Amino acid sequence: MSVPGAGSATAPAATGDTGRTDCPDVAAVPGVAGIAGGADSPDVVDAKAAPDDRTGHSRRPPGRRNAVDPVKALMHRHRELCERAVDPLEIAAGLEAHGLTDRTATRFRHRDVFSLAEEMYARRARDVEPAARTAPAERSGARAGWAVLALLPGILCAATVGGLRFTEGHTRLAVAATGILAVSAGLRAALRRGPLGTSRRATNGTRAWTCWLIAYALFGDGLLSAALSGGPDDPWPPATAPVLALALSCAPAVWCAHLFMARARRGLAASRGLAEFAVTVRPLLLGVVALYLCALGALLALCGTALDQPPAYAGAGALGALLLLARLLAARGFGHAPAVVLGAVGAAEATATATVFAGRLPGCAFLCTPVETVAQAWGPGAVPALACGTGALVLLVHATRTLTRASAHAAPDGTP
Repeated sequence: MSVPGAGSATAPAATGDTGRTDCPDVAAVPGVAGIAGGADSPDVVDAKAAPDDRTGHSRRPPGRRNAVDPVKALMHRHRELCERAVDPLEIAAGLEAHGLTDRTATRFRHRDVFSLAEEMYARRARDVEPAARTAPAERSGARAGWAVLALLPGILCAATVGGLRFTEGHTRLAVAATGILAVSAGLRAALRRGPLGTSRRATNGTRAWTCWLIAYALFGDGLLSAALSGGPDDPWPPATAPVLALALSCAPAVWCAHLFMARARRGLAASRGLAEFAVTVRPLLLGVVALYLCALGALLALCGTALDQPPAYAGAGALGALLLLARLLAARGFGHAPAVVLGAVGAAEATATATVFAGRLPGCAFLCTPVETVAQAWGPGAVPALACGTGALVLLVHATRTLTRASAHAAPDGTP
């Protein structure tokens, strides 16, 4: 005679920490087995053992684990990222930097990387409160510091230009040398801190090409014009108006970079997917570059009027955009492309000037034909405008692909 209820019991389904049904096995979740570390991973969680058919007591099959917690395995692999994260956004940025996409997040039973990061942040150990949460006053003080330093290059350059206009002879040379050193020190101090600061030191090649580009903006157009006319026979006046405008534009550049970083962080908080974040940040980047160019154009007009010199909108504007994009990329850890592009633009300007002099050699007149054609059509300033404009366009395309990633906006220590 059968006894009711004496049949075999069924095991309840295992559930994860968030109430969703756990994956029954590593192989059932594609790609998780490699992340979790396989069957020997310490993060593999045993399933509830099935009750014995005869005794009703649970028994655990020896040497076998039937279920995994892929989120816990991922947290174990990125333990340092979870421990130092101030909010879920930093975890999302870190995961995206390691190649995890929204499609990969579905293997962890989440619709996107942001949802996965929120669970990882909620499940991490909260024994120690992150120290970065207690720094609003320090951030405001740091912001005031780099905001003041951003004005320093322009002030020093204006003082140098004023000194050059009222001195002559050896005194003028001394003022010029002192001013160059002072502006260089001020520019270095302005770029060391703030949104354009970078923890990685620039290579010697990058510094050299940057100095060459600025020197060409100061002397290049005059030298090229004199070379095309058969000189130079006499010293040519430097173009101080574009260089002064570029120095003064350091402050707008820093503030535009701060605006881009702050708005990008807000967009990171509001976005629910990597693709959505990229779509949000891309027009922001273009708008910030356009805003800087408007400020630089106003400064070029002001300096050109004050010094009674051509403002060189095309050449100085292209150079300003090139330097801004190069520094934005370097400040977020993408320094290779800016170094290559700056070197290519500097080499193009040097080659253009060298071909004009090389064309004076017997049988080499064809070498200077391209530069002469461009200069006759649009003036000597078209050469640096084309070179810097092409480099700026290349960096802008590169920036729309790199600075629109969540990983590019993980706030490092000291970033405002």
